Amino acid sequence: MDLKEMLINLKTEAEKEIGSAEDLDMIEKIRVEFLGKKGKITSILREMGKIDADQRPVIGQLANLTREQIDILLASKKDNLLAVKEEKRLMEEKIDVTLPGRKKTVGRIHPLSKTIRRIEEVFLGMGYLIAEGPEVEYDRYNFEALNIPQDHPARDSQDTFYVTENILLRTHTSPVQIRYMENNSPPIKIISPGRVYRSDTVDATHSPTFHQIEGLVVDKGITMGDLIGTLREFAHGVFGPDTNIRVRPHHFQFTEPSAEVDVSCWNCGGKGCRMCKDEGWVEILGAGMVHPKVLAFCGIDPSLYTGFAFGLGVERVTMGKYNIDDMRHLFDNDIRFLSQF
Repeated sequence: MDLKEMLINLKTEAEKEIGSAEDLDMIEKIRVEFLGKKGKITSILREMGKIDADQRPVIGQLANLTREQIDILLASKKDNLLAVKEEKRLMEEKIDVTLPGRKKTVGRIHPLSKTIRRIEEVFLGMGYLIAEGPEVEYDRYNFEALNIPQDHPARDSQDTFYVTENILLRTHTSPVQIRYMENNSPPIKIISPGRVYRSDTVDATHSPTFHQIEGLVVDKGITMGDLIGTLREFAHGVFGPDTNIRVRPHHFQFTEPSAEVDVSCWNCGGKGCRMCKDEGWVEILGAGMVHPKVLAFCGIDPSLYTGFAFGLGVERVTMGKYNIDDMRHLFDNDIRFLSQF
């Protein structure tokens, strides 16, 4: 078979393969097979040295014509396949405008976040700054600096998650106050919201992780009266202007004197109900005057400066404010529960 006949047969073969191609990958394979550097036309052209010189121009022209014809067939087939692919995509993405619309679910602010934001707004309005600190803390900041000695029950490993002997997951946000006092001189006026950890069994009112907001004020002439006035303003801002507070003596290692603070029940207004166990009051936070040893530990002279501190559990406030009877709801991320807020 001479080269001319081979080129004619090659075109016929290419037409057949191109006609049966079903996708773009197959088109590319056919292009390489016939028109590539090592393709069939190139192989034929390599044989031109064996034919008579007067036949070479004829065969060369026929080879170029065959190459062009195959290239046109490939381009045409490629366009057809692309058109079919595009039509299929459009059919699959077709929108039936007669169908009812799909309502998008809009997220809502978590009740814990709402409570934290409201408390922050109240204290920012009173001129407080927001301070933050690490959740993995040194024993020095979590206990020692807060006048909690080595033999104090709060150090019991049953209550605290220890990483090493001197590193732990903070059990309260009070370490933030210590860090702030070490690096800032009075006057100091801060709150420190954040997540804390304690080794607790999960039930309706307990969790190994929860949130606290603690406050600290240090300046000359700060008194217990300033603390009570601040907490009254806090109660009015968070629970309503008719809320009353009650201060009861207590004991904390890092404050002296210390107190527990109740607010009049937000559910019954102090008349007595199931929520407040018919007492009319709900315990909400602990507070007191900063212990002189704590001030001295942070390099603040207790003979010149006094201060008060307070701490509250955000979950407790949230559960009361929104009438939630199980703390676990706040962490389950159940959309049926969260959609109520």
